[in-house]
Order: sequence, then C-alpha cells, then structure tokens
Amino acid sequence: MNKNKLLLIDGHSILSRAFYGVPILSNKEGVPTNGVFGFLNILFKEIELEEADHVAIAFDMPVPTFRHKMFSDYKGTRKSMPEELKQQVPILQELLTAMNVPILTLEGYEADDILGTVAKRMQGEGKEVTIVSGDRDLLQLSDEHIKISLPKTAKGETNIYNYYPKDVEAEWGVSPKEFIDLKALMGDSSDNIPGVPGMGEKTATWIIAKYHSIENALSHADDPEFKVPRKPKAAEDLKTHFELAKLSKELATICIDAPITFRFEDAKLENYANAKSLSLVKKWEFRSLIPRFSSEYTEESLAFQLKPWKEVTDPYLFQIVVKDAVKQGEIGLILAEEEEKLLYLALSDERLYRVPLGIAEEKLPELFKACKIYTLESKKEMHLHEIFTEGEVYDLAIAAYLLNPLKESYFYDDLARDYLSLILPGKKELKDSREEGIYQALIALKARDAIFSKLKEEGQWDLYEKIELPLARTLYSMEKTGILVDKEELLSYGKVLKEKLDELQKDIYAMAGEAFNINSPQQLGVILFEKMGIAGGKKTKTGYSTAVDVLEKLSEDYPIVAKVMEYRTYAKLNSTYAEGLLNYIGEDSRIHGVFQQTVTATGRLSSTDPNLQNIPIRTEMGRHFRSVFIPKEGCVFLDADYSQIELRILAALSKDEKLIEAYRMDRDIHKVTASQVFHVPLDEVTDELRRNAKAVNFGIVYGISAFGLSEGLSIGRADAKEYIERYFTTYPKVKEYLDSEIAFARENGYVKTVFGRRRPIPEIHASNFMRRSFSERVAMNSPIQGTAADMMKVAMNAVYEKLKRNELRSRIVLQVHDELLLEVPKEELEEVREILVSSMENALTLPVPFLVEAKTGNNWEEAH
Repeated sequence: MNKNKLLLIDGHSILSRAFYGVPILSNKEGVPTNGVFGFLNILFKEIELEEADHVAIAFDMPVPTFRHKMFSDYKGTRKSMPEELKQQVPILQELLTAMNVPILTLEGYEADDILGTVAKRMQGEGKEVTIVSGDRDLLQLSDEHIKISLPKTAKGETNIYNYYPKDVEAEWGVSPKEFIDLKALMGDSSDNIPGVPGMGEKTATWIIAKYHSIENALSHADDPEFKVPRKPKAAEDLKTHFELAKLSKELATICIDAPITFRFEDAKLENYANAKSLSLVKKWEFRSLIPRFSSEYTEESLAFQLKPWKEVTDPYLFQIVVKDAVKQGEIGLILAEEEEKLLYLALSDERLYRVPLGIAEEKLPELFKACKIYTLESKKEMHLHEIFTEGEVYDLAIAAYLLNPLKESYFYDDLARDYLSLILPGKKELKDSREEGIYQALIALKARDAIFSKLKEEGQWDLYEKIELPLARTLYSMEKTGILVDKEELLSYGKVLKEKLDELQKDIYAMAGEAFNINSPQQLGVILFEKMGIAGGKKTKTGYSTAVDVLEKLSEDYPIVAKVMEYRTYAKLNSTYAEGLLNYIGEDSRIHGVFQQTVTATGRLSSTDPNLQNIPIRTEMGRHFRSVFIPKEGCVFLDADYSQIELRILAALSKDEKLIEAYRMDRDIHKVTASQVFHVPLDEVTDELRRNAKAVNFGIVYGISAFGLSEGLSIGRADAKEYIERYFTTYPKVKEYLDSEIAFARENGYVKTVFGRRRPIPEIHASNFMRRSFSERVAMNSPIQGTAADMMKVAMNAVYEKLKRNELRSRIVLQVHDELLLEVPKEELEEVREILVSSMENALTLPVPFLVEAKTGNNWEEAH
C-alpha cells in the first residue's frame, strides 16, 4: 500500500454509473441494491489498482449551491433521480459509515468542489491523489500528482480510464485548466450550462487550442487568422455572447478553496471489515463481497464455525447414530454421490456424520420410519435411493423457493444467510469438498424452524405440505420413467430438414447473387442493406441489425428476407431438436428430462435437459417433432389438456356474471365476447371477429396494452384501444378485479394465487414507467397463471397417487403447461382416462367448470 496515496470518490456520480451499469438487483425484501453493489465493486477495484490506504467519498447535498445563486437555471434540465437510485443513497452512506470511510459534504457546494479542494490541498502536502468520478468535468483538476480516474460500467464489467495532464491533452487537445474554457464555449446540457449558442465541441476545441482561454480568444476575435474551419461566424458568435461564455466559465470552474475540514489521517483505510459492516453486507445480500468483510473475524463475530464431523465406517457405530437419531426424532440428512454414495447426517451442531451408503443402507428404513428428515434437493436424492420417496421428508430448498421465488438459488449458504443470519462459504470456496454435504445436512436441520414458521405466517404451509412436497415424488417418477423416442424417425426427419436447408441456401444465394454465411448477422446485413439496397436497415456498432423484428417487417415485400427467416426456422429445428435431442436419448431409447420445481416465479414447472415444453407446435415442421415421441409396445399415449383454464380462472376470480354464465352454459367464449364487444348477434359473428375477440380475451389475462394488441392483430392502436375499452365495458368486473390486484400489489408488495402462493413484485412502485408497467402486468397475470399452475400440480399429484394406489402400470411421462401426457397399457386405458380427467377437472372448485379433453394416439402429435 502507498501510505502517501489518497483515493477520492465522487459518491453520487459513481453510484449513478453503477446503478445504470449493473443489472437490477434487490434483496429478499425487494429493496433495490444494484447501485450499491456496483459502487462497492468499483471502490475495491480502485483501492487495489491504486494501492491506496486512504479513502474518502464526497457527496452532493440536496440543497442549492453557490452556482444556483449565480444562475437560477443551473442543472434545471436535469431529470430527477429515479426512485430506485434515490433509495440506495442512504443505504450506501450507512454502509460507508460502518466501514469507517469518511463521507464529505458541505452545504452550498457540490461534491466536485469538495474533491477539487481536498485534492489540491493534499497535493500541496506532498500526497498522491486519485479522483474517481463518472463526470469528465473533473478533468480540469488533473495535475502532476492528481490523477482523474473515469470508470465505465457495462453488463456488470467495469473498465477504468486514467488521466494525468498529458492524457487530457492527448484526448481533448487542451490542458486541464483549458478544459474549463472549452466547456465555457460548448456548454453542458446535463448541467444546463448554456455556453455560446451554436458552438459545438469541434469549434470550441479549435478556439481554445489556439488561444488557450475565452478572454484571449475575445481579444483576437477580429484578427484575420481567427478562422474556424466550416464556422465563419464563430468570432462574431463569441463577441455577441461573451457574457454568456463568462457565466458558463464561472459555472464550469470547480472551486478549489471550499471551507471543508479534512485531515489526511482521518481517511486512513482501516477496520472497514467489522461486525457492523459485515451485518449490512449480509443484509443487502452482497454474497460475493462477504469474504472482504469476514476474513479477519473470530468465531464469535462470524457467529458460526463448522464443528468436526465423524467418519463412520463401522455398521455397529452407525447403529448407535441411528439410535440417537430415533431418540431425537428429527435429523438433517443428505445423500450425495461422489466416488461412492455417501450419507451426511446432522443431529446437532456437534453431532455430524459422514457414512458410506453401503454401511448405512440396512438401517435406513428404521431411520426414515422413526424420524422427520430435513434435506435439500430431495428429488435428486430420490434418484440415488428410493427411500427418500417414503416417510416424512421435508425439502428446505422447496420451502425457501415458496418464500422467495425470485431468487436464483436455494443452496445451504443461501438459507443460512437468509434465515439464520450466518455467513458460510459457498461450494466453490470450500477447502474440503466433504464439507458441502455436512453443511447441507446441518443447515437443513437448523433452518427448519425459521423457514417453516415463515411459511405458516404467510399462509403457504398447506401449499408446501400438500402440493409442493408430494410433487417432488411425482416429478421423480416422471424423470425416472422418461419418454420413448423413435430414434430412426428422428434421424430420418433430420435428413429432411438438412435437405430443406440446402434448398433454401441455394435459393438465397441465387437471390443475393453470391454465396455468404447466412448465419452471420454482419454478412447478411451487408447483403440485404448494402448490396441489395433494401430500405429499413438499422446500423449498429457491429453492423446492421438482422433481428427478427427487423426482418419480419421486410419479409412481405422482399422474397429473400422471407427465405432467410424460413432458413433460420429450419436451422433452429435442426440444431435444437433433430440433432439436439439425439444427445439426450439414453441406452433404454428414452429421454429422461429434468422437471425443475424451484425456477419460475409463477409456480409453473420448467423442463430442462432437454426442454420438452418448448417443442414448437405452430408450424407443421415443428409439430412433426412430437411424432418422434412414442409409447412403448402394448401402450398408447393418453393426452389431456385443460380448455381455456386461465380464462375460466379469470371469470371465477372476477366474479363477472356474464363470463361465468357463458362457461356454465358451455358456450364458445370467443364468439360470446365477439358478440358482446362488437355488438353483433351471436349467429352473425364472423371468423375474423372471433379471432379478434380471442386475442382480446387472452390478452386481457396478460394485461395487454393497446400497442400490444394492435401489433398482434395488425390493426391501428386506436382500434385496439377501443376493443379493450369495449371488453371492459362488457365485463366491468374483470376491470375491477385486475385493478384490485394491482392495488393489492402496491400495498403489500406481492400477489397470491387461490392456493396462497405468493409472487413478490418488488418494482411495483418503480419510477421507471416501463418497469412499473411490467410489474402491473405481472400483478394482473400472476394470480391467474399461478392458480392454473397450482391446479396442474394438484392434478399431477392426484394422478400419480391413484395410479400407484390402484397398482396400475400407467405413468405420467410429460407435463407441458396445461397438458399432461401419460403412457398407458391398452388394457388400462378406460380406467386411467377416468382418473386423469376427473383429477384435472376436480383440482379446484370454483364457480366455473373446468373442462378437460383427453385424446389417445400412437405418438405425441397424434394424441395431442
């Protein structure tokens, strides 16, 4: 560390840069934190780069400065700080105070003036100074021993650009002092510094580079050589508006003698990692920064140290462990597969065990019969040993997901931090890989009370115990069963796609007049917008945009664009499915995909490895992929699909009599809506009117805007707005219901399903219109979509249990949104059809009936 180095940071400037440069983050309470997180990363990066051991942060105060008194419109055009950013200023200042980092403020002066004053004063005392700011105005402070550091953050990555006087001159063509005069001429729209009207950066730079100040430039304004390239009136403009230039110079000049009290020794960077700062870093969930704040801590200040565990390799010793566990009645238990299958048990902080499954297996039934088992990732453990499908097994990760479905992970360290206020090393930080299993078992045991209490407090215990926990067993069965693939048919279809791609490629080359890489956006852009001269190209830094929205608008008028879009469709089908699915077919000719239970915020399941929920069904070529999924010999597929489940839920929750009556009478809801909205008799509703009404019906569920509907129906925005208004006039209680959900979200910060599932909406009060509007749409849709997802889970569990109870060989093999696919022995078909349809239709009782259509087939497409 350089004991003579002072690091000065422009607080608001760097916080603002970090806010816009780091993706939106929030802690579990929904408080935005991305600006603070980005600021700290920049702070630590600068400390390391500068090897500084003295740091201070300057902030503006929310009061007028001497510049406002000089020019009342100073910064008058600047937009107010976004609410999400404003919230983070006190969070950052509290954290900096806890870190013992000085915060410098002075009423009547800006942070720039404090930075300038302190920097020049410290330089005079023989110190090296680095000023970190996102504001290039501070370049005027650059000096022999004062470096200006300008970080630029994008996509979470920060690059830093440094300026001594020579660097300022190299980039701007003027000295740091002359930079003030440069700004006096060109002005600054962000600060509302007027400058000389019509004088831009190039003109201003020419004048100051030649004359060095506005005063000297004025004295030479009548000289013959005062000839700015392409600006013949520059001299006249300077003379006419010189008073404005003088005012601008005063406004742009940073004060370097502000009455701020500052001592170098007060900025000494020491004891920033302490109990208070650590607790705040934990509170705001800056997990990656925790090692910076906890490395110097004792057991007491970290609050937790992992105790030694015992390796149990003797069956007799394991019997003693089981006896203790049975006596206690509840344990943390993890089954993992490393070099071999291993059990990790936690009976308390001190009683921790690691046991090879071979030693423990005989006693497992006794353990599971007598104890409540607390674990993480129970479905994964079921695949390692089926005993995890029995007894009272509680998965804490699933419980934590229900409490906050917006988080990315529910690992042991996440649970420890969120519910026990413990900071534990993550998986990558462990020195001994065996510790992971020990930590998992222990935290599953320790966190149970805090997590279960919160579930009960929020009214989500029944959802957890009766739906989500049993669902893990249902999903395990589906994953274990898998779905059979006709590999020969898949290979054959892949050949058809490749032939189609070759044919399209030849057509595109012929139209373009040359061969090129169709998959390269840069090459495609040049062909379309330069060589062929197609209008409508959008130039970006890397070339022309060939995104879908750009090409779609051109496809009707330009055959080559239509061909390119068709080529892309087939290329994706080929790579993702024809070739992609082959990688997942097991030795049993079945794909054993994964159904993720703790991923989506709405409660829907997510399919991965591969994603079988995304197989396209809108085109014939896409649908054909469903035909490669087949039942095993002697079986058929039975496919059941809810009919308009979300619209029916909307009708029921809104209590709109017209909608409820239409469903009770089993009418065509889209025709009914068309008749009501467009004021035509039911028997005169045309296909087009029905199509428009269908778009409105489904759009309302998702909070569609007039713009969205106009795009979807290719109609004017005014017409789309009228359609939506007519809909709400026809079904007024729907509007009341949707508005009530938004109001509920604003008051509580979340919405919930009929089953009590909560969907947090942290940005419902966002100052940014786009974010707030999106949150309002989420508030309208989540109770509906989430209730549909919960219904499907109830139905899946019911089907699984009935098949098991009746000792049937039929199995659920796929779930896709509102659809369930079963592989059914032909002799069980009628019994299973009744089980499937009744389970789905009776998953929830509401004032509207839920209809399910079940079909059979010899492949998935045929059954759908």
